[in-house]
Amino acid sequence: MKHYAGLDVSVKETTVCIVDEGGRICREMKVASHPDDLVEALKNPAWNLARIGLEAGPLSQWLFSGLAGAGLPAICIETRHAKAFLKAQVNKTDRNDARGIAQMMRVNLFRPVHVKTLMSQKRRALLIARKLLQEKAIAIENDIRGLLRNFGLKVGIVGAAKFADRIQDLSGDIPELRDIMEVLLAARQKLREQFTVLHERLLSIVKGDTVCRRLMTVPGVGPVVALAFNATVDIPARFKNSKDVGPALGLTPRLHQSGEDNRVGRVSLCGDAMMRTLLYEAAQVLLTVMKKWSWLKAWAMNVAKRRGRQRATVALARRLAVIMHRIWSDGSEFRWAREEATAVI
Repeated sequence: MKHYAGLDVSVKETTVCIVDEGGRICREMKVASHPDDLVEALKNPAWNLARIGLEAGPLSQWLFSGLAGAGLPAICIETRHAKAFLKAQVNKTDRNDARGIAQMMRVNLFRPVHVKTLMSQKRRALLIARKLLQEKAIAIENDIRGLLRNFGLKVGIVGAAKFADRIQDLSGDIPELRDIMEVLLAARQKLREQFTVLHERLLSIVKGDTVCRRLMTVPGVGPVVALAFNATVDIPARFKNSKDVGPALGLTPRLHQSGEDNRVGRVSLCGDAMMRTLLYEAAQVLLTVMKKWSWLKAWAMNVAKRRGRQRATVALARRLAVIMHRIWSDGSEFRWAREEATAVI
């Protein structure tokens, strides 16, 4: 007889529920949220486990890798589907959630989530850390501007390189304010220095990666976008068609059909928000900054004439994702002229 297990993961403990083919609960227990403890509990010869489900979350990649490495049939399930299934329960408890996930495994009512490779996880950690330092430095600069504005001191438009000199000049006549600004500027400087360290590490990775260098042949795509796309897609073969990348990143519109009602809404915004933002920024660069003309920019400008700049930017972001996946899959580079392209995207 086959058995199915559901894991409701929390930081300290994981609630485990094991059911048989008929849905009868065979065992319930709490196990420390560590791969070794879960493997020890689930590798009991009494259970012929066909599927082990755990919801995608902060610990899911670590636990999934440990379970899969031990030869257990672990499956990471999509959070929205799990939430919709478990929502039918009157009382939300860890035990009920584990029971619900176990039943999802039994009836095969779930959508699996791709668990990224270790290399992609490391690259994503680098991108997130780099972005965090950048955002904190910008936040300090904005707070400095706000503090000085209370004293009638306006910073105005100034670049990052001359920002500290401008602040020191403005606050020089007020000793107390000058001392406060020196502390904030020192913190900003440290953040900028560490941001530069991570950015140089990112550039070094991209320089040694042939896939990223080919992705950068696409106009508007720089090292950050290329590495982020590499880390997000992880394995290009998991998308059978390049056009499937757009919906996975939330760059296609929602569709609601019911009887004669057929409404097309905004983009779904599903998937990786960081990658979606970077693609949107790359599309803006291609439309507004890039001077060199290409068939892709001509296509986007035509869309902008018909549907407006905002929709054209979103459409271009989606098409950039499709083109980058195609380039990654077939080992080619971006073709600037339409007649040079051998594949219609």
